[in-house]
Amino acid sequence: MTTPDTARAHALADADAALAALIDVVRTLPEGAGAHPSPLDGWSRGHVLSHVANVGAALARQAEHAARGEKIAPYDGGQAGRDAAIEAGAGRTAAEHAAALEASRARLAAAWPAPGDALWSARVAYRDGVLTDALLAWWREARIHSVDATAGLGDRALGYDAWDDAFCAHLREFLAVRLPADGGGLELVGDARDVAAWLAGRTPEGAVSALRDGVAVPLPALGPWPSSAAPKP
Repeated sequence: MTTPDTARAHALADADAALAALIDVVRTLPEGAGAHPSPLDGWSRGHVLSHVANVGAALARQAEHAARGEKIAPYDGGQAGRDAAIEAGAGRTAAEHAAALEASRARLAAAWPAPGDALWSARVAYRDGVLTDALLAWWREARIHSVDATAGLGDRALGYDAWDDAFCAHLREFLAVRLPADGGGLELVGDARDVAAWLAGRTPEGAVSALRDGVAVPLPALGPWPSSAAPKP
């Protein structure tokens, strides 16, 4: 039986494993590889890596302030500050990207409470939720953007194959709101990893199709990322 504590422990471990694997890949990148386009419109690989480092730090500070009974915005300067920080870090060398990711990894490890700690229920500013929501957000960011950052490198250790059943189930539940409100009877058909990737707005490796009440229908258009007024890379 999966309990909230075991689920948090798994999310903590799997997100850290994704980040560790990403750092290992980044260390081997040739100079200039950060300028290569990513699958995300308008973003280079360097933009993705900058975002991962920055969002890791942003969510770590949610935990740091929650431990002091405080709430703070994830990013200084709001959305504009977030975007400016991504741009500022996008042009880093491979070694600088690896160092920034390592710094975020260390900060997260120090900031997260133990899986059974009551602090997980503390309110945070991120999405006006609790600290568990911040952890789950980090899990999504680490796993999804590891795929984005390593696209074209042929490293399957950071591809959709690395998404385990627990992560796919979480992503499918979290992103179900992207489906049409009148989605009663709609069933998405495909490998769990492919369905999760499609819901995340990525191109799955395998086929994803839809059935409504058992009858084949076109895949619906996806709505916006949950609780986000701005487009979610």
